[in-house]
Amino acid sequence: MSGMVVSAVAQEIDYPTTDGQPMAETDAQGIPLMNALIGLRDHFRRRQDVYVSGNLLIYYEAGNVNASVAPDVFVVVGVPNHARDTYKLWEEGKAPDFVLEITSPSTRARDQTEKRALYERLGVEEYWRYDPTGDYLDPPLSGLCLSGGEYAALGPRRLADGTLALRSRALGLELRIEGAELRFFDPPTGEYVLTLTESNEERLRAEARLAREAAARRAAEARVAELEALLSRRREDV
Repeated sequence: MSGMVVSAVAQEIDYPTTDGQPMAETDAQGIPLMNALIGLRDHFRRRQDVYVSGNLLIYYEAGNVNASVAPDVFVVVGVPNHARDTYKLWEEGKAPDFVLEITSPSTRARDQTEKRALYERLGVEEYWRYDPTGDYLDPPLSGLCLSGGEYAALGPRRLADGTLALRSRALGLELRIEGAELRFFDPPTGEYVLTLTESNEERLRAEARLAREAAARRAAEARVAELEALLSRRREDV
């Protein structure tokens, strides 16, 4: 019965939707954050059981508004894919499968210590860190995976061209560093998940193609109408 009381009280508490912190300090963190968030959302758009979000507060203790964390990007497999104001572990029933933190001067220490310990305790299957400037991590990408309840490092590999690659079992994707840029690669298709710029460019190309096709249809319809009018006049002359 005490559990039911705690649950009822927890439901009545107003859980803030923001911690007052900015999504990113500079473009160095903001651009890869948006690329990862939008790219993963697009990649999983047909999956109704995969939820992708970023900078959303995750509450992990019912009734405690201070027990929260807001990962830069996270993915949960096995929960409904719909918009949320916050993510409450006791309601959703599971922790994220994948968390990515974009390292910055103000977050690097906490990412390495407090957040690592918290994500491990919460059961986050994979915890990734990416350093877009290359100032704090060597190599600039690292991944940890739960093994026996504790994090173990995922082994990186080098492709023939020197690209750093690590596989995420949670996502079914590879995370690669090309130059200094983080990219998500889909081995089954052999294609990269599109960045925000690439997605916009593809949309513009698709819109231009549709516009050309529409113009061609209108021209063909006009030609057909012209020929029909010509045939009609010839019949009248006869």
